[in-house]
Amino acid sequence: MPWDFTPEPPRTETCAVHGEFECRNIVGRIWSKCQNCVNERREAENKREEEKSKAAEVERWQRRIGTACIPERFRDRTLDSFIATTEQQRKALNFAQQYADRFGDVMGEGCSALFIGKPGTGKTHLAIGIALAVMQTCSASALFTTTMRAIRRVKDTWKRGSEESETQAIAALVFPDLLILDEVGVQFGSDTEKLILFDVLNERYEKRRPTLLLSNLTVAEVQGHLGERIFDRLREDGGGVVVFDWSSHRGRSSATQGGAL
Repeated sequence: MPWDFTPEPPRTETCAVHGEFECRNIVGRIWSKCQNCVNERREAENKREEEKSKAAEVERWQRRIGTACIPERFRDRTLDSFIATTEQQRKALNFAQQYADRFGDVMGEGCSALFIGKPGTGKTHLAIGIALAVMQTCSASALFTTTMRAIRRVKDTWKRGSEESETQAIAALVFPDLLILDEVGVQFGSDTEKLILFDVLNERYEKRRPTLLLSNLTVAEVQGHLGERIFDRLREDGGGVVVFDWSSHRGRSSATQGGAL
C-alpha cells in the first residue's frame, strides 16, 4: 500500500502572543507555526548578527586607530566636524575632502601635501580627518607622528641592545599608505636628521606612498629643514600646500586655500 503524502487541510490555531493564525500541514505530523513568531525570531537573529558584525567592525576600527598612533585627544577630528566659516576655510576643507575621496588615485600618484601655518589653526584636525576617512572608507593604513618622534625612533636603534634595527625603524615609517609628519621644523635641522628624513621620504617617494607634512614655519623654512632633495621629490609628485595664516582658535578649526609646492 503506497504512502499517502497528501497534506491535511489547514486548521485554525491560537498563538499566545498574536492570537489566531492559519496552521498548515507541512508533512505528516509537522504543522506550521505562527508566522508572526517566526518572522520576529528571524528579525531578532538578524539583529543579533548585525550587532555582532558591527561590534567586530568597531573593534577593527579601534585597532586601526590605535595602530595609526592618533592621540586620544584628536580621534574625533573628522572632516565632518571641521568648521569652515570663510571662503578660505571652505577651500581648505574641500582640498582635504578631495584628497580623501581620491585617495586611491593619490596612492597611485604618490601625491603628498604640506599644511603650514600658526599653531591651533586646524592643520592637525584636517590631516587626521583625512587619515580617519581613508582608514574607514579605503581600509588604508595610516600613521601619525611628530617629526622629532620619527627621528628619535631611528636614532634609538643606534643604542647598544636596541631591539629594533635602523632598517626596521625606517620600514615602519615607510609601510603606512599615509604618513602624517607633524611639527616639521621643530627638529634641529642637522645633517643627520636630514639624512634620516631623506631615507624615509625618499623610500616613500619610490613606493608612491603619500605623506602629509604639518609645520608652523613658512614654505621656505620647511624647505630648509627638509633639505632640497626631499623638497624636490614632494614637488615632483604635484604635492599641494595649504596655508593656515590666521590667529589660533582652539576649539574652532580654520584653514586657507591650497596651491602647489
